[in-house]
Amino acid sequence: MKLIDIEMVEPGQNLGKTIFSANGTVLLSEGVQLTVFMISTLKRLGVTMVYIDDPLYRDIPDEEVLSEETKRMVIKQMSESFDALRSGKEFNTKAISKSVDQMLDDVLQNQNVLVQLSDIRTEDNKMYIHAMNVCMMATLVGVNMGLNMIQLKELAIGALLHDIGKLGATEKDEGRHHHAWRGFELLKMKREYSLLSAHVAFQHHECVDGTGQPRGIGGDEIHLYAKIVAVANIYDNLLTDLSEGRPILPHEALERLHAMSGTALDHQVLVEFMRIVSVYPNGISVRLSSNRTGIVVGQHRGLPGRPIVRVIDKEGDEAVGAVEIDLAQHTTLFIDAVLS
Repeated sequence: MKLIDIEMVEPGQNLGKTIFSANGTVLLSEGVQLTVFMISTLKRLGVTMVYIDDPLYRDIPDEEVLSEETKRMVIKQMSESFDALRSGKEFNTKAISKSVDQMLDDVLQNQNVLVQLSDIRTEDNKMYIHAMNVCMMATLVGVNMGLNMIQLKELAIGALLHDIGKLGATEKDEGRHHHAWRGFELLKMKREYSLLSAHVAFQHHECVDGTGQPRGIGGDEIHLYAKIVAVANIYDNLLTDLSEGRPILPHEALERLHAMSGTALDHQVLVEFMRIVSVYPNGISVRLSSNRTGIVVGQHRGLPGRPIVRVIDKEGDEAVGAVEIDLAQHTTLFIDAVLS
């Protein structure tokens, strides 16, 4: 599959990756032939990039930390929980806990897979996909930092529900009205959850230099779980930042995280985070320093910035040959630009 701008999608092309609705059901299935109506609907829903099935890249490994079944479960449970809270009801803590257990199973089974946040977001599902991504990335960092299973469960629950206080809050609210404080007040009442999970919601907008919200605490006053979630939260938010007219790409987001090291973000946590994320995800188009263009088709766990790139030689519109360039082996070559 190949990642392209929604504006470049043409009717008749096949979708390369399933798109979920806000309640966890399938909006469009992988392999469906896209029509003018479908493309227009995706644009209306706020989709900016999609994966397209391309015969030249069908063998690209679709490596995911979370299974499709787990993603459906998590999105469904998050949707139902937030709907319950909007209606003034209690959310199902046991169902959320079950979803977290399934996520932990997937993370532990696939802990050597580099994170590639490839799920397509719409205006309806983006809140739930964000929560799922932050939870998954935070848990992977926790595994790398040697947390035990009890700690991982505490971290994962806090990460999944870190934005629960946003319901009824605004971006301008501060102090006890800030969504982090509101989330803490809600979660600390849930006896099924550790108080440390509630502190993830409470502290994930605090900065290590003491300039954050809602209390302006810093350094060791911020719990490790919250420091981990802070990095994952900012990274995922950067990937959906449209302030520059397009989504921020992973390598750009990682550069911005680097700039926050020691001020907004904990340096050691950031080092561990860099080890779990794919800088150039599979399916993305790149231009090499040799001026050849290609598609990223493979990753190296220890060298996330040196992927494998497939370059297709063409005569006119016809492919006449392909070569895979492993940047871990070709040390004088580098990625000059991302084209997707």
